[in-house]
Amino acid sequence: MFQTFFYQPILNLLIFLYNIIPGHDLGITIIVLTVVIKLALYPLSKKSIESQKSLQDLQPKIEEIKKKYKDKKEEMGKAMMDLYKNNKVNPLSSCFPLLIQMPFLFAVFRVFRNGFENGSLDLVYGFIEKPEIVNMMSLGFIDLAKPQIIIAVLAGLAQFWQSKMMITKRPTVKSPGAKDEDMMSIMNKQMVYFMPLMTVFIGASFPGGLALYWLTTTLASGVQQFYLFKKKKEKDDGNSDVIEGEISK
Repeated sequence: MFQTFFYQPILNLLIFLYNIIPGHDLGITIIVLTVVIKLALYPLSKKSIESQKSLQDLQPKIEEIKKKYKDKKEEMGKAMMDLYKNNKVNPLSSCFPLLIQMPFLFAVFRVFRNGFENGSLDLVYGFIEKPEIVNMMSLGFIDLAKPQIIIAVLAGLAQFWQSKMMITKRPTVKSPGAKDEDMMSIMNKQMVYFMPLMTVFIGASFPGGLALYWLTTTLASGVQQFYLFKKKKEKDDGNSDVIEGEISK
């Protein structure tokens, strides 16, 4: 089922793009493939980012509830549910879209792990021209069949930029007596550095084509995240100006 609905379509889309892109450059093909996948999954990723932003905006109220009901777990849970319900926020909605996107990532990973030999091109659909060979060189000097440390490092830096943007958008709230608050803050800061390091390690261990895909999709996600955050901030600032105008009247 995974091969039929994910791996094979991704492979065929890649080969189709490779055939029509001038020069048959695999690097450019991977970038275009990434953009196509991101556009197809845009509604899901948009929903995920908006859900994360909504949870961040509620963080001060969440911390107030933790402080108020720190010794009453049952009442804390009920207050949390009421808060989510009143603000129309589902704490799991930010994770679900990401889970849906995972099979596509695994499919791309498998495409580049398997390469384009040993019968992998036999899965190309009959209506798509099957190339005799897929040139793994990009721009004439980057071998995407081999690990590329520079691309892996760039992917790690992009991951750091995206993660840092998300963390800095979170409101910093100190609640005396909330012992888990500092621990959560420390874990968040550690993840900002841990995930990019893991990205570099993994990217340097696998074919450069996969690292290029990860670099492109991370940059695309970061730009989308930046745009949505900026749009939300402009909307909030606009609402604040309207409220202040009403008050001054």
